[in-house]
Amino acid sequence: MLDYNTEAAVYDATRGGVPRAESAARAVLDLVPESARTLLDIGCGTGLVGERIVLARPGLKVFGTDASYGMARFARQRIGAVALADARRLPLADGAVDAVGAIWLLHLLRGAGDVRAVVSEAARVLRPGGVFVTTVDKDAAHDVGSDIDEAFAPYLRPRPSDREELVVGYGAEAGLDVMGEARFLGHGQGRTPRSAARAVRKGDFVSRLELPGEAAEQLAAALLGLPDQDRPRPDPEYRLVVFRRRG
Repeated sequence: MLDYNTEAAVYDATRGGVPRAESAARAVLDLVPESARTLLDIGCGTGLVGERIVLARPGLKVFGTDASYGMARFARQRIGAVALADARRLPLADGAVDAVGAIWLLHLLRGAGDVRAVVSEAARVLRPGGVFVTTVDKDAAHDVGSDIDEAFAPYLRPRPSDREELVVGYGAEAGLDVMGEARFLGHGQGRTPRSAARAVRKGDFVSRLELPGEAAEQLAAALLGLPDQDRPRPDPEYRLVVFRRRG
């Protein structure tokens, strides 16, 4: 897993920056009712998406939590109210907020019961009728049918932790009903073979790929053998699902 404390300084620049964040923020706001006054962004990262949400809808107060001090430090500069916290144990009272977001988070959770715990916590801190918005099948979105994806295929993890059916099931257990979905483009996330090989060697794809032993070096070599080493393949299109809290 990446060290997000050190990754924080380059996170935005290497992951689509403002265009990707704005795309995500617009999609989230399409699913959050205009009546909502508070939104908790769990796993808020550097706060770039939260900042774009605030700019687009000034009447919506955004709070953030993140488990990484480095990420939370950047986020605090952007959205102000940020807590260093485990998403499985949120530092909020029951029914405290109108909306909860978890963007690019659930796919990173590999521990037994982690995703269920996060979905349960999101439901707990929502007021009745509040909404939970989360990305699902995040890594699958990066499969755009390219030659990079063909090289990745033998190494894909068989059971992604953010599979839609899993998240929907955990939501139902926690009193959350599916209300709709949205899609948005991951600007700047189209990989080149060269950048993909570099990322494989760095360990960036831990949620997507299983690379035991010499597999990482074998995959990197295969990627470096592909044509058009510096031509980006298409950007992914991410999916959001929105749930409503019963009651």
